[in-house]
Amino acid sequence: MPDTTSGPRFRLSADTASLPWADIATHLASHGLQLDLHTPPRQFQGGLANLNFLVRLATGLAVLRAPPAGPLPKGAHDMRREYRILSRLWRALPVAPRGLHLCEDEAVCGRPFILVEYRPGIVMTGDRPPELDTRPEAGKHLGEVLIDTLADIHAVDPAAVDLADLGRPEGFLQRALDGWIARAEACAPDGLSPAAAKVVTWLRARPVPRGDATLLHNDIKLDNLILDPHSLAPVAVVDWDQGTLGDPLFDLATLLSYWTEPGDPPAMHQLAQMPTAGYGFPGRREAVARYAARTGRDMGDFRFHRVLALLKLAVIFQQLHQRALRDPAAPPQYAGFGELANGILGFAGDVADDHYF
Repeated sequence: MPDTTSGPRFRLSADTASLPWADIATHLASHGLQLDLHTPPRQFQGGLANLNFLVRLATGLAVLRAPPAGPLPKGAHDMRREYRILSRLWRALPVAPRGLHLCEDEAVCGRPFILVEYRPGIVMTGDRPPELDTRPEAGKHLGEVLIDTLADIHAVDPAAVDLADLGRPEGFLQRALDGWIARAEACAPDGLSPAAAKVVTWLRARPVPRGDATLLHNDIKLDNLILDPHSLAPVAVVDWDQGTLGDPLFDLATLLSYWTEPGDPPAMHQLAQMPTAGYGFPGRREAVARYAARTGRDMGDFRFHRVLALLKLAVIFQQLHQRALRDPAAPPQYAGFGELANGILGFAGDVADDHYF
C-alpha cells in the first residue's frame, strides 16, 4: 500500500477544524485507549458534513469522526447510531470498518464522537477523480463494485449482528415520503415552486410501494467507498450515520440520484458527485439490471423510489442553501445550492414523466 497518511488527502493546518485534543486524550485514557498527541491528528479533506481525523492510538491508526458544529438536520450525523452499526456489522460484512469507541459526553469536545478502525486506500471524489486519469475505462469495474457492494449490504441478516431493532422498517417508505415533502415545504415558506409541486403531486398520486426490509446505508456513493489503489477493490464502506432498516430500493435510488449520464440536464452534471458520465461507467438502466440480477428483486415500482430519492437530494441542497441565507459562516458554495436544487427538481419531474430513467 502507498503511504496514505500524508499528501493531498489532508487539509492544511490553517483549514483544519479545532478540537480540544488534550481533553479527548484524557477521556480516551479513562476508557483504556491511549491517544498519541506526539503525532498531531490530521483532518481528511472533502465532504460538507462530518469531521474526520486520522489519529494515532497506542495500538495503531484510527479515525475520529464527529458532527459539524451548529444545529444538525434531524436524523443526520448520528454518532450513536453509526457506532452501534459499526461495532457489530464487521462480523457479517467485511467492508464495514470496526467501531472502536463512542463518546456521547458533549462536555469532552462540544459534540459526540466515535473512533473507527482505519483502513488505508484511496477515495475518489467528484466527477473527475485524478485516480482515473490513467484508467480511462475503469468505470465498468467501479460501477459493478458500487452495485455489488450495495447488494452485499442488503444481503446482511440484521438479526445475526444484533441490528434487528435498528430502525422501523414497517411504513419506512411512507414516512420517507411524508418527511421529505414536509422538509420541502419548510424550505419554501411562500409555497412550493412549480417544479417541486409537480414532483410532490406525482408522488402523492401513487400508491406507496411495499417491499421487503433490509439493512440500508442510506448514502452510498463512490466517495463513501475506500478502494485498494491497485485493484480498485472495495476496502471499506464509510459514513454509516444514517444507516437503518427499510426498503432496499430506496437505497439503490439514492445511489442513482448521484449517477449522472452524458445526456442528463445541466443540474445533474453540476452535482459533480461521481464520475459516472465517463470512464466507461454503465448507465443507470444497466446498474439497475445488475442489482436485480444480484438480488432477485422486482423493479416494477422503481420509478417511485427514483423520484422520491431525487426529491430528497433536492431538499438537502435547499436546506444547505437556507443555511447560507442565515449563517454568514456557512461555506460559500452553499449560496448556489438553491439553483441546483431547482434543477434537480426539474429533472425529478422529467424522470416522473419517463423522459429519463
